[in-house]
Amino acid sequence: VQLVESGGGLVQPGGSLRLSCAASGIIVSIHAMGWYHQGPGKERELVATIDSEETTNYADSVKGRFTISRDHAKNTVYLQMNSLKPEDTAVYYCNAVVTSATMYRGNYWGQGTQVTVSS
Repeated sequence: VQLVESGGGLVQPGGSLRLSCAASGIIVSIHAMGWYHQGPGKERELVATIDSEETTNYADSVKGRFTISRDHAKNTVYLQMNSLKPEDTAVYYCNAVVTSATMYRGNYWGQGTQVTVSS
C-alpha cells in the first residue's frame, strides 16, 4: 500500500490550502485515514482523523479552521485548511490503517508534504 500526498506549499497567514492523499495497492478495506504534522524541532502530532463511518476527530488547535473528508471510491482523504497561521507551518503526513491483500490493519504513512505559512 502506498500513500501519495499533494497540495502543500507556501501561503500567507489567513490563507487556505487543500491537501490530498491517495492510497493505492491491493486494498481490501481502509479503516481510517488521517493527517499528522511535524514542526521544526517538534514531535509528530495528530491534526485530524476520519474513520470508515465518517466520524472525525480534530486537534484543538485546528478545530473550526480545518476540515477532513474522504472519497471512499477514490481511496483518498483531503484536508481543507483555512485561516492558516504561522504556527501551522510543518511537514504534513498522511496516515491510513488499511487491510490489504497481505496485511490486516496495517499502518501506513505518506512521504510528507511541506506547508509553510509566512508573509
